[in-house]
Amino acid sequence: MEEEAKAEGKKRKAKKKQSLKHQITLNFIGLLLLSILTIFIINVLFLESYYVSKKKEILLQARATLSTLDIDALVHNDGTTEEIASEIVQTGSRNNLSWVLVNPDNSKYICWPENEGQLRSKLFFGYASDLDQDRGNGKVLEKSDDYVVQKIHDRFAGMDYVECWGCFENGNYFLIRTPLSSIRESAAISNKFYFFVGIVIVLISGMIIWAVTKKITKPISELTELSRRMSDLDFEARYTSHTNNEIDVLGDNFNKMSSQLQQTISELKSANNKLQKDIADRVKIDEMRKEFLDNVSHELKTPIALVQGYAEGLKENINDDPESMEFYCDVIIDEASKMNKLVKNLLTLNQLESGRDAAVMERFDLIALIKGVLSTMDIMIQQKGARILFAYDAPVYVWADEFKTEEVVTNYVSNALNHLEGEKEIEIKVLNEGEDRVKVTVFNTGTPIPEADIPNLWNKFYKVDKARTREYGGSGIGLSIVKAIMEGMNQEYGVQNFDNGVEFWFTLDRK
Repeated sequence: MEEEAKAEGKKRKAKKKQSLKHQITLNFIGLLLLSILTIFIINVLFLESYYVSKKKEILLQARATLSTLDIDALVHNDGTTEEIASEIVQTGSRNNLSWVLVNPDNSKYICWPENEGQLRSKLFFGYASDLDQDRGNGKVLEKSDDYVVQKIHDRFAGMDYVECWGCFENGNYFLIRTPLSSIRESAAISNKFYFFVGIVIVLISGMIIWAVTKKITKPISELTELSRRMSDLDFEARYTSHTNNEIDVLGDNFNKMSSQLQQTISELKSANNKLQKDIADRVKIDEMRKEFLDNVSHELKTPIALVQGYAEGLKENINDDPESMEFYCDVIIDEASKMNKLVKNLLTLNQLESGRDAAVMERFDLIALIKGVLSTMDIMIQQKGARILFAYDAPVYVWADEFKTEEVVTNYVSNALNHLEGEKEIEIKVLNEGEDRVKVTVFNTGTPIPEADIPNLWNKFYKVDKARTREYGGSGIGLSIVKAIMEGMNQEYGVQNFDNGVEFWFTLDRK
């Protein structure tokens, strides 16, 4: 069940969610597109029929106008025709009408435009010969005893027309028609116009809707982001938008909840950290106590055994000659000295690590301090046959604990002497690191330290070469003291291998 729940949770996370802003914008644009598409479809399906119905009304109005014309008055016996009233001409021109008016015996007729005389034959011989019979080949839109309105295809003109024909009470016949192609063209133009206008409306409306929905959803998006950050235990975010509605109240409640959760979690973390620190300190103390006892026991075991063995030899007079007795005493004194040195180093390291021996910061000449250390160790330097390279005369003033700095330099130089090989050179440098710090390096020729041992060099009682360390009486505490001193003064320290030797270094503040 747990695996199914986890899989379902991952599936929900994997599912991409759209923002509220996108959803509102897409819904509005979709409705707008649907409205425009509906108008377009209605135009395609019904606009032509609507135009035809309007044209039918115009044709009937034109019929009423033509019924007022007197052919005998307008057409003379010699064939000349009076000018037709301008209102009738304008009506025909404005509505794209063609018409013809014929007297009962087809001796006189009037047509407009003048080149539509062919309508006379179509009217009189096609339609007027028998008004009771529909001789048209089109669709009848409206019919009465006096007229017929129909849609028809003229095979001679090759066009579709809407026309009205019939007979007036005075016996005159009439035919009025308008081409359907103009109606279809108008419908096509209208649809095309709606199409382009619709695109422009969608684009402009989309931008307006986007801006409006962005303004509306901005505080909601801010609350969503705020809740997400709160779920990640990030309580620095605050609701800052102002909409002057219920969302502001919700945002203020989010801010209060965030502050309260932050305070509560802070208290819990503090308590948890204190508890973890207490547990870690206790474990660390136990481990340090065990490690300390093991290391001290190991370091003291050999010299104590030697002192005991040689003391018993003296007591039992195993060798009673003066030279042997003096050798036994020298061994006892040497091993006792090593134990004394080990105990002193342990006491020093314990004071440094416990913080009881705080650093006393003072200003002193670092060059003079290094020269003093070299002078003190001159006998050891001569015994090792070492060549010291240190060419500094101008003073370099630093801020540090002078006594502890001297102990660090002494440890580094002593360590270099004990591992000196090859050309037997020790080079000490004081390098500037910017205006605020100096770096002191102590390099000795010899065998590089194995890379695997470098991280452990600063641990108590750690020895790279135990046999060699035992040979010169080392206890593995010197570099641990350096580490404690440097960390107590908030300074850096380290070691670096070279092809022909090893370099230890540390830093000090100049200001």
